[in-house]
Amino acid sequence: MGSEQSIACSIRLNSSLTDEQKARFQNDETIRRILARKGTIAVVGLSADPQKASHFVASYFLDRGWKIVPVTPRAGTILGIPTVPDLLSINEPIDVVDIFRPPEEIPGIVEQAIKIGAKAVWMQLRLIDIPAAEKALAAGLDVVVDRCIKMEHGRYGGGLHSAGMNTEIISARRRKL
Repeated sequence: MGSEQSIACSIRLNSSLTDEQKARFQNDETIRRILARKGTIAVVGLSADPQKASHFVASYFLDRGWKIVPVTPRAGTILGIPTVPDLLSINEPIDVVDIFRPPEEIPGIVEQAIKIGAKAVWMQLRLIDIPAAEKALAAGLDVVVDRCIKMEHGRYGGGLHSAGMNTEIISARRRKL
C-alpha cells in the first residue's frame, strides 16, 4: 500500500472541470455550507427503483432527517412521499435542488430553481453545465457541479473513513456539519 492514491480509494474522482472551475464549483466551503443547512432537498429525477443512485441518495438523506421532495413527471409516490412534476409545483422553501437528469435538461432545471428561490443547486457526478452553474451563481445560489452530495456528506461527516476512503480530511473526531 504505499503513499500513492488509487481512484478506488480517493474522494477526488476524475472530473473534466478545469482547476478554475473546480475552485468555483467544487469549493469545500460551499459544500460545507450547503450540507450544514439540514432542511429540504428537491431531488429532480428521483427514481422509484431502489437500485438507482437517485433513490439511494434520497433514502440516505431521508434517514438522516432531511426532508425530500421527489421531482419526477411520473405521478405517484416515491419513498412514501407524493411526487411533483417540476420544481415550480413545490409549495415550500427548498434548500437544495439535487439534479439527476441529463445535462441537456440542466438549464431549465436551474431556471426553475432560481424562480422558486432555492438556496443551492447540486449537479451530481458527471453532470456538468457551466453556463447554467454561472447563471445560478449570479442569481445568488450556492452551486456544486460534478460531485455526489451523499459522498460529500459522508466525507465531511466522517462516514467515509470507516469504508476505507481517503477523504483528505485528517481528524480523530467526526465533524458536525
